[in-house]
Amino acid sequence: MDKPCRTMLSVPGNNKKMHAGAAASNADAIMLDLEDSVPADQKEAARKTVIDSLLSLDFNSKRVDLRINSLDTPFAYKDLIQVAEAACDSFDTIVVPKVNHEGDIHFVSRFLDGVEMALGQKRQIRIQACIETAQGLFRIKEIARADSRISSLAFGIADYQTSIGAGLVSLSGHGENEEQVYPGHRWHFPISRMVMAAKANGLVALDAPYGNFKDADGLKKSAALAKALGCDGKWVIHPDQIDTVNQVFTPSKEEIQRARQILEAKNARPRGAVAVDGRMVDFATMRLAQKVWDQAVFLGQV
Repeated sequence: MDKPCRTMLSVPGNNKKMHAGAAASNADAIMLDLEDSVPADQKEAARKTVIDSLLSLDFNSKRVDLRINSLDTPFAYKDLIQVAEAACDSFDTIVVPKVNHEGDIHFVSRFLDGVEMALGQKRQIRIQACIETAQGLFRIKEIARADSRISSLAFGIADYQTSIGAGLVSLSGHGENEEQVYPGHRWHFPISRMVMAAKANGLVALDAPYGNFKDADGLKKSAALAKALGCDGKWVIHPDQIDTVNQVFTPSKEEIQRARQILEAKNARPRGAVAVDGRMVDFATMRLAQKVWDQAVFLGQV
């Protein structure tokens, strides 16, 4: 992905008013959700609402994604058929929840092949794989490299802790009160494992949402930990969370200045390691500096 994805705002598929609000928000990406936020008896109506929004709303150049139901339900195949056929040129990514095996990705990709051929669609719809179970994390390497359509991996904290039998320490199950039960970052390993698989395959890595949307300090800490582990952004579930998460995943003035110093030193000496303020800088750090600089340029900070 060329555009940064600091925030992915999830909105219920059956609420068009929220779709319009999301389109006007500061989120980098909008996810129209047909899964957890939509009751079973409203799935059909939600598909129609999503199609209507995709065809009628101006999302202001945001990336627009569609989260289908998991493939082990009776809803997913209809999500794919109805929405993809009606509006495949109006969204960017299919978000596949609870991916347990690379075969899940193969299925969705082959289906999209057929839709795109039938409609003469040349722009390829991408896939985001959600890692939400022990099975999915176990096969993360195979999932991450399963298909050229995959552009990102996302961590699903609530379903993951259910799959491993971890304790429920908050009402939402999305990252609050973690310090009370574990002396450190309880999800350090699965997120790091996901990030490693993502970056080894040139994919974006996204952290799970933070459930208590009224806790700005907890959200900021959660986002900062995700950034430190290598995540590129974070799902958000409420508009009030967007600015906080955007701020965390936006290069700071100090980071931009550091990147500028490194790149200027690199350009002055294009071969080999360079020294900045008496410290040696290797190629890996130069690549990281370039990534920070490119993001700052895209966001209009320099």
